[in-house]
Amino acid sequence: MTTRRDILDRMAAALAQLYDPREARSIALLCVSELAQLPMAALLTDPGAPLEIAGLEETTARLAAGEPVQYITGIAEFFGRRFAVGPGVLIPRPETEELAAWIIADEKEARRIADIGTGSGCIAATLALELPEAELFGADLSETALAAAAENCRRLGASVTLRQADALNGLADRFPERFDVLVSNPPYVPQSDRAQMHPNVRDHEPAEALFVPDDDPLRFYRAIARAGHRMLRPGGKLYFEIYHTAAEALERLLAAEGYEAIVTRPDMNGKPRMLCARLS
Repeated sequence: MTTRRDILDRMAAALAQLYDPREARSIALLCVSELAQLPMAALLTDPGAPLEIAGLEETTARLAAGEPVQYITGIAEFFGRRFAVGPGVLIPRPETEELAAWIIADEKEARRIADIGTGSGCIAATLALELPEAELFGADLSETALAAAAENCRRLGASVTLRQADALNGLADRFPERFDVLVSNPPYVPQSDRAQMHPNVRDHEPAEALFVPDDDPLRFYRAIARAGHRMLRPGGKLYFEIYHTAAEALERLLAAEGYEAIVTRPDMNGKPRMLCARLS
């Protein structure tokens, strides 16, 4: 008889080469919980109960090869909600939840918000649900991402207008509306840092949503800031997730582009990862 403990132990052991023991156990717990449709608490409080999971060996091999658990289960948690994700769609991160929380706290009067590079739609859908008086828009160049965002918004009952748009080229032309807030978690990891990243991110998540050239790492921020001159109402704001090493350079760029009241905030780990700027 195979027990819940047996499966968790086997899966965690297979992940030992990629993750530290605590993270390996957490990934195994999350994966088994989703695949078996059992609460994590049930796996922990009754570990000796019998359990069979179809395709367990294949799933374990995929995890051991570095595939993100969210792609295997098809689900990522964000702001207490379940978002569907898969290959070609960036997996939502806890740091991005902090950016969404900042906007929810400070922009209750906003009436129109656009999320540039919406990916799974996690930011746009969350803001639509948490700020019901605001009209939400989402933009992405990737058809795969837009399809995922549309499905997530439908499942969650979030009203978001989605449009295909290139943040680097003609963004403002796709949005004749005027916005109180533009928010973006754009690609920001320099190519030179790629080798240092964990293989489950580097080798599996969409490179176009992660990496930027070393010679122009702020290219997306610059393009969105310039589009903001047409897209934002007077006094409108930009909210960005940023690379932890780029804060000072980005502050200088935004000031040069005509933005003021620039505020950078640390994430839960104390690294500068969020920025807000107001159009002069």
